[in-house]
Amino acid sequence: MPVVTLQHRRLERLVGKGIDEILTMLPYIALDIEEEGSDYVKVEYNPNRPDFSTDYGIARALRGIMGIEVGLPRLNLIESCAATFNVDASVKAVRPYVVALLALDGRMDDEDLRQLIAMQEDLHMGIGRKRRKASIGLHDYDKVSGPFYYTTEGKNFKFIPLNSSTEMSMQEILESTDVGKVYEHIVKEHTCYPIIKDSEGKVLSFPPIINAELTRVTEHTRNMLVEVTATDLNAANDALAVIAVTLSDMGFKVASVSIINYNGFTITTPDTGSRRMNLPIDRLSLLGLDIGREEAVECLKRSRLDAAVGVDGNSIECVVPRYRIDIMHWIDLVEDVAIGYNISRFEPRYPRLKAMGSRHRTLKALDHARDVMVGLGMLEVMNFNLVSINVQYTMVGRSSDTALLVEESKSREHEALRDSLIPSLLNVLSSNVHEPYPQRLFEIGKVFKMAGNSIREEWSIAAVLAHSNANYTEARSYLQALLHSLFGIGIDAVKTEPIDEPPYESGRAAGILFKDEMIGSIGEVSSNVLGNFRIRVPVSAFEVIISRLYMRAELI
Repeated sequence: MPVVTLQHRRLERLVGKGIDEILTMLPYIALDIEEEGSDYVKVEYNPNRPDFSTDYGIARALRGIMGIEVGLPRLNLIESCAATFNVDASVKAVRPYVVALLALDGRMDDEDLRQLIAMQEDLHMGIGRKRRKASIGLHDYDKVSGPFYYTTEGKNFKFIPLNSSTEMSMQEILESTDVGKVYEHIVKEHTCYPIIKDSEGKVLSFPPIINAELTRVTEHTRNMLVEVTATDLNAANDALAVIAVTLSDMGFKVASVSIINYNGFTITTPDTGSRRMNLPIDRLSLLGLDIGREEAVECLKRSRLDAAVGVDGNSIECVVPRYRIDIMHWIDLVEDVAIGYNISRFEPRYPRLKAMGSRHRTLKALDHARDVMVGLGMLEVMNFNLVSINVQYTMVGRSSDTALLVEESKSREHEALRDSLIPSLLNVLSSNVHEPYPQRLFEIGKVFKMAGNSIREEWSIAAVLAHSNANYTEARSYLQALLHSLFGIGIDAVKTEPIDEPPYESGRAAGILFKDEMIGSIGEVSSNVLGNFRIRVPVSAFEVIISRLYMRAELI
């Protein structure tokens, strides 16, 4: 979670209240106090509130909740476009979007500049997804001349990058500078790289890597050009909206910039337009408060929104400022009502129902199994139910024909519901090949299989034993100890029959049956599978569908 350092005197000046009262209110706008000093406080904020990345944004929220300044913040905006950006078609395949603004007639001290740069980096990490989705350039506007050009250049194109006094080619920047090495992967697949120039050909930026030394922003900068390049236009506009309101609070006049696209289409940025959303009155019951319509409206205004009771009387019409990218649904408005009401005013109440809850007997049984495995000297691990096809099937030599796939998965690590725990455990061993042996791991989790037209969820317990002497006999002894401790039955009560299937070595594995039903498997993991996972010691394993065993044993 990102952390902001707040100076006491600045906070008092920005909010208009004493520091003791301010510190009391910080947790009630969802800020966690990480550290307190004699003249500062460090707070942690949720990344979904990038407007909290500076003390200006935090002070804006505090003025609202304290009733000093309510409703939509006022933007110090100049409507006319003072500059233009011409976008060349060559950027389309590399980094297609740019948005920008001008911040004019401002004054900054050292702390203002520090907070501005810290906000830039927080936006890079959050909205910008480590600069891949969006990256921000801050420039001294007095050092350049419009109009500006967003285009591309070859790898040998040279300019003086930030913190340097000599020219370097774009390829040299990627290979020899710290920032180039970190972010090279974003552009290295392309034959040419994005560049921003002014009307005289002077370089402002090599996005998303580094700015030019020419346009370095200092505490003496009075006029700034802010540009955001991106692969996602909405992300670019989100970041620029947060920057615009912050610079306005700092005392700059924010002027628009015209972006002339390569297809002739022109947009004006920053996008500062507000959104309208309706909050159904009956949804306020989720807060458990006896709160009326008018009071809810006032709460929303203290959360720095505009609001009024709708003409139908059944909803509240809200106006959400552009920089509040965290508000996407009416439930977010309910949360802002709670914040504006002041969380400290909520009073705990006993539930009206006197029924007492208790743990489900299945979970109690699983806890018992967990205690047994830990008592046997094993270490528990927990993996995700969603797994990659590669780990779950390909690397263990299993067919994925029956895999329960996630529709339109956005990650190769979360493509399917797992039907066995052993592949995940082998993957954990693979990540710990440099740790001491023996390694004895177990996991209790759900597995998923098709049963007719529905998906059957069952609890499974699996274990892997990794060391130089791991074998079938050792795995069988651990399984026997588990069954005896859980059910008071020996291994003789559970039948085994030879099987020849992955991930086990042929002739060194067996299926586990109880009352003529297959409930699991046990064996030595094959050398091919171990090679796929780069595990260099023998591994034996077993897995039992424990919920099926419980039912068949008629114990629950």
